[in-house]
Amino acid sequence: MWPARRVVGETFLSLALALSGVGAGLLDDENAAVAVGVGLLAGLLSLLRRALPASVLLAAAAGSAPFFGFAPLLLVVAWSAGRRIDGLGRACGVFALAYGLALGLTAAWESHASLPLLAVAGMFILVAIVVPGLAGRYWSQRRTLTDTLHEYNAQLLRERAMLVGQARMLERQRIAQDMHDSLGHQLALIAVHTGALEVDRALTDQQREAVGVLREASVAAMHELRDVVGVLRDGADATPAAGAPPGGDDPGAPSRGVAGIDDLAETSRKAGTAVEIRRSGEARPLATTADHAAYRVVQEGLTNAHKHAPGASISIGLRYEPDSLVVEVANGPVAAPSGVASGGQGLTGLAERARLVGGMVHAGPTADGGFRLAGVLPYTSPGDARKTFVAPQDDFRAQSPAGPGGEAGPVIEWNGLPKELARAVNRTKRGNGIAIGCGVAALIGVVLLIAVVVGVVFLVREADKAMIEPAQYEAVKIGQSERSVRDALPHGDSFMNTGPGAGAPPEPDGSTCLTLLSSEIGSSLDADPVFRFCFKDGKLIEKKSFEAT
Repeated sequence: MWPARRVVGETFLSLALALSGVGAGLLDDENAAVAVGVGLLAGLLSLLRRALPASVLLAAAAGSAPFFGFAPLLLVVAWSAGRRIDGLGRACGVFALAYGLALGLTAAWESHASLPLLAVAGMFILVAIVVPGLAGRYWSQRRTLTDTLHEYNAQLLRERAMLVGQARMLERQRIAQDMHDSLGHQLALIAVHTGALEVDRALTDQQREAVGVLREASVAAMHELRDVVGVLRDGADATPAAGAPPGGDDPGAPSRGVAGIDDLAETSRKAGTAVEIRRSGEARPLATTADHAAYRVVQEGLTNAHKHAPGASISIGLRYEPDSLVVEVANGPVAAPSGVASGGQGLTGLAERARLVGGMVHAGPTADGGFRLAGVLPYTSPGDARKTFVAPQDDFRAQSPAGPGGEAGPVIEWNGLPKELARAVNRTKRGNGIAIGCGVAALIGVVLLIAVVVGVVFLVREADKAMIEPAQYEAVKIGQSERSVRDALPHGDSFMNTGPGAGAPPEPDGSTCLTLLSSEIGSSLDADPVFRFCFKDGKLIEKKSFEAT
């Protein structure tokens, strides 16, 4: 199905060619019914030029000889056929046949056709058929080459994106291995030593409780390290299988969602910090990544409060709004800041995590001198929220007309390119293409200019042989010798002089007559003013002025 814009364009072009065909027919003094019929046929053929380019070109070339109304159509279908006929040999054959058909029918249609007339007609037919065909074929080939180069350029960009992704994946696997080997070992040692201290009889109950908090924190850190290593290795957040506990394979692993916020608060209380949790609204389930992001907001808020406001009270708020969950962590003012340096990486990573699930994070001081961290997380994450990496919005690879990398076909290496295209890619530059196009256009312009100049000079010379001014007609007197009259007038041997034509009065008996055209315009388009001079016995015996068709 054609798009609406093309349908409108084709309809408008068809109507324009039909009207121009009718107008050209009327100017050529054709019958009104014939002119309308030619215009309607021209409009119909214009609609078929895309599906049947060769047939429509031959039909228009054949119709242009007897009917001038096909002339506008011939220019359009020659351009279209040059673009759409496949194969150089087939195109040359079709255009040669169209040219021969038009020229042959023109010679057959004109009863008084002469060799000079056929030469002029052949030149104009050549301009009307071959020049638009060459221009259309050049434009089509250049567009095809340009589109092919764009396609392979997009393929190269997709291949480079794939290579970058593979390099990123290898680097992430290397980082995961390093984290597993180094941090995992250190956390395991901390868990072992704190477990040994917890059963030491020399410690008091309060000390054992503090050591227990340390052991639980080290165990939780080991679980989180395992999850992070899995993300780095697999490239996506690990989604628990159906029926598996939220924290992973270990049933004792802490939950990393909203359900684990109570454990975070309890751990902070064991460390001596007053933590309050306030919930409002009807609890609703979140997507896995959004649930994890809520946990991270609370975890980051508690970490910052412990680092920068030790001893200050902390409040955790969970508000279930109609479209999203609002998570807040706020701490009260502190008399003496801890002075612990912060790189700000935690909040940056938290903001990116919230953005990936379609939410947002805000952090800033409160009116009473404290600090507040809040996150807005939708219940349903947009798209595939499991993706760990998202391409930047201004990535130039996203502007490729070939579409996203996931829509690409098989990877094509440069060694597999067609030889013709490979040579074209190596040689063709944009500047060279513009220069070639300008050169072809200039060459066509020069040829047309030469043809016009030669045609005008030829027509002027032919007109001098066949036409006289009315004053020359008046200067000739009856009774003058035939030699003096013929010396004063053109000899009339021109393709423009086709004889007296219809409507001429009868010639005197036994006389020879010279018929010339007048330089004046007749009373109608189909009537030409004619001067006739008749001689007998070496003298001018009659001269007449009349209009003939």
